[in-house]
Amino acid sequence: MERPLDALNALKGKEVNVLLKDGTKLTGKLEAFDIHTNVVLSEATAGSDKIGQIFVRGDMVTYIN
Repeated sequence: MERPLDALNALKGKEVNVLLKDGTKLTGKLEAFDIHTNVVLSEATAGSDKIGQIFVRGDMVTYIN
């Protein structure tokens, strides 16, 4: 990996955990992202709540793992 976004590219199509600035923890399959770390998750959940597909604005993301 040469660039930070290469790490996200390696996770495309895999399940990831996303922590938001407000403390919300999302889990879902990483479908897409951009240079602003905006992400699209499919099959997303927040705790026991099923969300489905969700777009998360990059400035709300604390981390993705």
